[in-house]
Amino acid sequence: MTPGSDPRHAAHESVEERIAELVGDAEEKLAAEIIAEHDLHPVAEEKPGDEEEPLPSMSEQIAEQLGGVRGLIESSVPVLAFVLLNVLLSIEALGLEKRQALLWAIIGSVGSALAIGGVRLARRQPVRHAVNGLFGIALGAWLAWRTGDAKDFYLPGILLTFGQAAVLLVSVAFRKPLIGYAWGIMANKGRQDWFGNGRLFRTFQWLTVLWAVSLAVRAGIQFVLYLMGQANAIGVVRILVSWPIYAATFAFTIWAIHRVTSAQRRDTPVA
Repeated sequence: MTPGSDPRHAAHESVEERIAELVGDAEEKLAAEIIAEHDLHPVAEEKPGDEEEPLPSMSEQIAEQLGGVRGLIESSVPVLAFVLLNVLLSIEALGLEKRQALLWAIIGSVGSALAIGGVRLARRQPVRHAVNGLFGIALGAWLAWRTGDAKDFYLPGILLTFGQAAVLLVSVAFRKPLIGYAWGIMANKGRQDWFGNGRLFRTFQWLTVLWAVSLAVRAGIQFVLYLMGQANAIGVVRILVSWPIYAATFAFTIWAIHRVTSAQRRDTPVA
């Protein structure tokens, strides 16, 4: 008889296995009771394929926030409608009074903004950008109608742009550059660890100043025209000048941040 075939050894082994089985069953039952009593849910195990999806790039996320190219076009349509209608209906040959021409320009502008929102709703697309645009258009229209002067249609946008520039400069003065926070949220998975990175911090400081200057220039040109009473010129500047300035500032920002982060990755020794 071989050592492993001893009946007593086999019996002893089966008893041990039985005890282990009973203990395991008891543990499972106890765990189930605890989960049921406290309304707990077992944590799902992470599978190899369930890796965290990479965040979109900063440019993609900002473009999404602004509504992309379509959002830029849609935000310009109500302003364009106001400018065209105010110019065309103010022609003396049509025989309309100034206030009547202004009324139809306001109706065309607000109507186009409502139509854009309606199309988005019908297609079940996000309407956040359309609602924000409608609010600004409605406020400008109310001011213009109240004063009877078309230039007041643009005043809320001018003041808002000046306010944005001021906020950016204040953030730089307090050494909390807002462009850095935007980058942290949009391209750094919400981490604001750039404070400890001297070169990146300085980049965000002067980029925030650049954005403030960009906004101030855009608003400043429009404000000078506002003081001169050139209502239609303000609309033309907003469409044909403001967006190119914005696009150039945005593109330069992406390039500057990428240049710094890429250089630092190259300089970091591989472990």
